[in-house]
Amino acid sequence: MDIDTDEHIKHREILFHRIHPNPHQARTAAHFLLEADGILHAEPASPLLLHVRYNVLKTTLIEIEAALIELGLHLDTSLFNRLRRALHHYTDETVRANSGCERDERIITQHLFAKRYALIEHGCRDERPEHWRRYL
Repeated sequence: MDIDTDEHIKHREILFHRIHPNPHQARTAAHFLLEADGILHAEPASPLLLHVRYNVLKTTLIEIEAALIELGLHLDTSLFNRLRRALHHYTDETVRANSGCERDERIITQHLFAKRYALIEHGCRDERPEHWRRYL
C-alpha cells in the first residue's frame, strides 16, 4: 500500500504530570529528544507540555514515551490523555505496518540511552586502551 510521505511525519503533544521534582519536564525532554534518531522537532510549549514532530518510520510515540519514562520524567496519566496516547500508538503502528516497517522498539530505546550515557560525565569510564583491559 502506498502511503503519502506526509503520513510518515507525526505531530504530537506530550503532557507531563504536575507533581515532579523537575518543574520544567518539557524542556528536559526536548533537550534529550533532539539527539534521537527520527525526531525532527521537539519544543516545549509550557513547562509541562511538549510538542514533538517525528518520522513514524524511524520511531513511534510509544518508543519516545518509554525513553522519557526511563529518563525519570512522569507523563500525565489522566483518562483522557491515556486514551489519546493509546489512539496515537495504534495509528503509529498501523502506518508502520502499512509501510512494511518492522522494527524492535527496544533497539531504539537502547540506542537513546547508550548515546545519553556516553555524553554524561561519570566515573565509570576505563581510560586504558582496549588491549590492556583484557589482561585484568
